[in-house]
This record gives sequence, C-alpha cells and structure tokens, in this order.
Amino acid sequence: MDGRGLSMTNCALPQAGKMDSLQPNSMAAKYPIESEGEQLDSFLNELEMEHAIKEISGWETGFTDLSRALDGILPGLYLLIGPPACGKTSLAKQLLDQVVMQNGVPGAFFSLTETSKELRIKTLSRLSGLERREIRRGSAYLLHWYGVPKSHYADVNELPPSWEKLKQSAREAKSWLDLTYIVECEANTDLREIEKCIGELRAAANSKKLFVVIDDCQRLGQRDQPLRARLPIVAEQLQESAVNLKTPILAIWPNLGEIGESQPEAWSEKVASPDVILVLEKDQERTKKLTEPNQALTLHIVKNRGGEKCKIAFDFFPAFSKLVEVKS
Repeated sequence: MDGRGLSMTNCALPQAGKMDSLQPNSMAAKYPIESEGEQLDSFLNELEMEHAIKEISGWETGFTDLSRALDGILPGLYLLIGPPACGKTSLAKQLLDQVVMQNGVPGAFFSLTETSKELRIKTLSRLSGLERREIRRGSAYLLHWYGVPKSHYADVNELPPSWEKLKQSAREAKSWLDLTYIVECEANTDLREIEKCIGELRAAANSKKLFVVIDDCQRLGQRDQPLRARLPIVAEQLQESAVNLKTPILAIWPNLGEIGESQPEAWSEKVASPDVILVLEKDQERTKKLTEPNQALTLHIVKNRGGEKCKIAFDFFPAFSKLVEVKS
C-alpha cells in the first residue's frame, strides 16, 4: 500500500525548547492598522471570486448529517469524547479519510497508541469490505473466495479473489492516499513536536491546508495529573494550536467514567476551549436489534460555535472499522 507512515524521529524535528527568534520592528509592521471600511473592497472581491454556491461553509465530512450540523469542517478545535472501545478511533480515521478524499486536502493522523499498520488495516478493511482479522493474516490466507457479506451478491462466484479485491481497493484510493499521512508518536511526544511536524507535512504536501487528527490527546498532558485536571489544560493548548496554525484539529479524549453516558451535555460545561464538542456513546436499545458484534452509536454534538447542537445515529461495524449514518 502507498499510504505514508512517519515516525516522529523521521520528521527531523528540532529539539524541544529551540524556537526561531522573531522580532518584528513594530506592532504596526506586524499588524497593519486598517479600518473595516478600508478593507471592505478587498473583502468583497474575495467573496466575489468564490463563484460556487456551497451548502456548507467548510469541508465535506462524507457524512451528510454531520456535515450539515457542523457546517462542514472549519479551522478550530473539535474534541471527540467517548468511552474505551466505542469506535472513537475508527470514526476519526474514517472522517479523516473522507475529508481528504472528498475535498482534495491533505490529512494527518497523529497516533499516540495505535501503529500505522493497524490504522492502514482499518482503512483497507473499510474500503474493501474484508474483515480486519483476515487482512492481518496476510495474502496467503486471503487467496480464497472470501469477500464482503455474501448476501449482497446473487452469485458468490462473481466475487474476485479477496487479495486482488484488497489490492484493487488500495489502487483506487491511491490518489487521496497520496495526501494522507500517519505519524506514529513516541511516548514522550509533546504538542510542540506535533506542531513542528504539521509544518513539515504542509511543506511535503505543498499546501497550507491540512486536516489534523490527534488520537488519545490526554497523553499530551502531564502524566502525574488526573485526567479531569489535564482536560482543560490540554484542550486550551490544542485550541491555541488550531488558531495559530489556522487549521482544524480533531482531538480524541477518553471518557473513563468521569461523566455518565446519560449526561453527554455535561462535557460542554467541563471544558470551555473547543469550538465543537462531540460525545460518542453506545445506544444499548438499538444495539439489541443488530447482529453481534455490530453496535448502534449516537454522536451528540453538545457544543458547536459554528452550527447546531443535535444527535446523529450511526451503525458501527467493528470488523470493518466502518460507521454508517442512520437516517431517523
């Protein structure tokens, strides 16, 4: 596969504490003083150049209801919260892949726990319809007639050999996989290193635009602090990074029981910095109607500065690391 995995050591990052010295001659030189009236003509010209009429302001997410509710993905901090093993990482990886694919913008997934191999398997499983466990077993095991659920096909013999199906899925995704980066972070990686790596990835992709996902962002905080004390500090730092870099950052935070699943709205009071707070939880009643191990999930948008607050239902297929919006 041609997706790129970078370790933090491969990014040739500067040592912590070393920063370029920037000393502007004056505040006026750095921040030209112009009234809104003086800037009005150039701003109107900028708007006029955007000929396309868009239904949303930001990037498409690949999920219709989510794009509408968020008004697309815009620069700022998106905090995704949920209990362990509820599909947070799968949702984040699928969202990143879909943003890259549908908008033609680069995307970077910073992983503080999962390997690039496992994240690539998630993507290939979702694209090919082959279970993750089968992909892990390798090409020799897959060279038999195994495919997506056979009920989808009138004649199972119409299915290609699974390994060829997997390779074909990867080839078809090559154009947007060339814009996708996976960065395996080290145990002591901090936010400054991630910011430096974002700069290098922008240079590698030759684009100022970049969608960033940071998994298990609680690891960026001080390990000797309890999670409840770390959350507002890490969220504020991530928000500052999103503003300074002018880029959307989706950060994943675990709910280890601090707030019950019946109170997702309480997270909006717990942390103030994020532009958007998304809380993912299992829908136990609807899950009973699905075949194991499939799960019904609800994504609560409990804070949203650029759009609406609402609930979005998903079906989660863990074997394929795939989430599908469910229309109400």
